[in-house]
Amino acid sequence: MREYRFFQADVFTDRPFTGNPLAIFPEAEGLTTEEMQAIAKEMNLSETTFVLPPTDLKARFRLRIFTPASELPLAGHPVVGTCFVLAERRMIPLEEGTNRIFQECKAGVLPVDIVLRAGKVDEVVMTQSPPRFFAEYGDRALLAAAVGLPDGELLPSGLQAQVVSTAVPQLMVPAAALHQFSRIEIDPAAMRRVLRETDSDCFMIFTRECIHPEGTVHARMFAPGLGVAEDPATGSAAGALGAYLVKHGLVDARPTARIRVEQGYEMGRPSAIQVEVDADESGPTEVRVGGRAVEVIEGRLRF
Repeated sequence: MREYRFFQADVFTDRPFTGNPLAIFPEAEGLTTEEMQAIAKEMNLSETTFVLPPTDLKARFRLRIFTPASELPLAGHPVVGTCFVLAERRMIPLEEGTNRIFQECKAGVLPVDIVLRAGKVDEVVMTQSPPRFFAEYGDRALLAAAVGLPDGELLPSGLQAQVVSTAVPQLMVPAAALHQFSRIEIDPAAMRRVLRETDSDCFMIFTRECIHPEGTVHARMFAPGLGVAEDPATGSAAGALGAYLVKHGLVDARPTARIRVEQGYEMGRPSAIQVEVDADESGPTEVRVGGRAVEVIEGRLRF
């Protein structure tokens, strides 16, 4: 019988039982791809991470990220949560202040900044892949059917839905009013059609109306094709959303936009995701996503 230690953390929060749960296997050598996928399905969280020795000498470690259904090239809460727990347990050597390391993943070798204050990890900030923008999508009726809302609630002020990628292509869907978000009911057939027509696995609906005054946008994210009915905090989608907001002039980026994404409230798991977007005359150039985490479980998996 083989045994692997794992931790579970709640990410993009500093309170247990909120944020987005993540399973972390810090010593994953010896596991096959098929076993990692089976473990992620067994953990039944939106993502599970496996920490491996790097193949690039620049990187501190190599990270593989799995949903219950598939592997991802990059994702926000897995990187933030994994680095937070490894740093808290001093599996990553740190000094007081900001420590920059590099993590290797399927999206490449990317920087992660870990902030240590008074001996405690205060924040983890990941740099995502450069933003890419795909065709806009304006079928308001089908978008509305996918989330069970009146079509007049979507695409306000002439905005269009658009797929944006900072490693994972995700559909950004603007909506008018916060009070409608608690009424969302997914129509699986309409959702599948929207995602198929936009060549995306993720549907992120957002409004500029927020619960908290410090919020910039309030969002919900659905990824049924990845085995995630709804995600309470999605760092990759938040980064793509930040790039969308800057590109369409909804927030100012001279030279850096600072955005707070509220997510997970309708699931009873409130989350706060901090996004920074650098831009020049051509549009967004770099996206960084950060937040905190709290470890809630330590265990051992035997099989």
